[in-house]
Amino acid sequence: MAKRRFIFFDVGNTLLFPNRARMLAPLAADRHPTLERWQALERLTKQEFDAGMMGGKVDHGFWWTFHTHLLEELDALDDGVRDALVENTQKSANWDQILPGTREALERIRQDYAIAVISNADGRIDAVLQRCGIADCFQSITDSGIVGHEKPHPAIFAAALLDMKAEAAESLYVGDVYSVDYVGARQAGMQAVLLDVAGAYREKGYPRVESLAELEGWLEK
Repeated sequence: MAKRRFIFFDVGNTLLFPNRARMLAPLAADRHPTLERWQALERLTKQEFDAGMMGGKVDHGFWWTFHTHLLEELDALDDGVRDALVENTQKSANWDQILPGTREALERIRQDYAIAVISNADGRIDAVLQRCGIADCFQSITDSGIVGHEKPHPAIFAAALLDMKAEAAESLYVGDVYSVDYVGARQAGMQAVLLDVAGAYREKGYPRVESLAELEGWLEK
């Protein structure tokens, strides 16, 4: 295996997390799920979404499935509300929750690696990373809304590698969805590890960590 020199990060559910109050604004506040319930829905959705992606049968996006499950649990399935929830979730500005220690971990990691971002977003993820105080940690930020291809398409990985003047074999991708991030990166010739905060892949045997701190330890092995 080539020496690892570059690390590329996903953003959503990897570096930044949902502003759930803003995303769920179409629902009454007393109907918003707890973080525990939200992560349970995330685990369920990832299992279904990955199975569909690997079988080539996905008809709708990840968040369409997620919010369908949420509204079914609330016995409040409504197409208009679901569309509004999905639209809110797809706005990069609503992904602005950053875990304590994130910048410090990135600062440590970039002592040993060139680090960058590859995100399926709306062309504005750079601004969100700036607002959250970590944009300057990265040498390159590749946004599908600008590139015109979303993960797992190989073109977005190729664009990021080119921008960083990086070889795929020397690069690691860190993301949270197996069929999009892990499989996409591996098919692009990169190494990959899942950052699985919600614990969706605990029983799957994939390379995974549950925090940036755990990633640091994994990188040292």
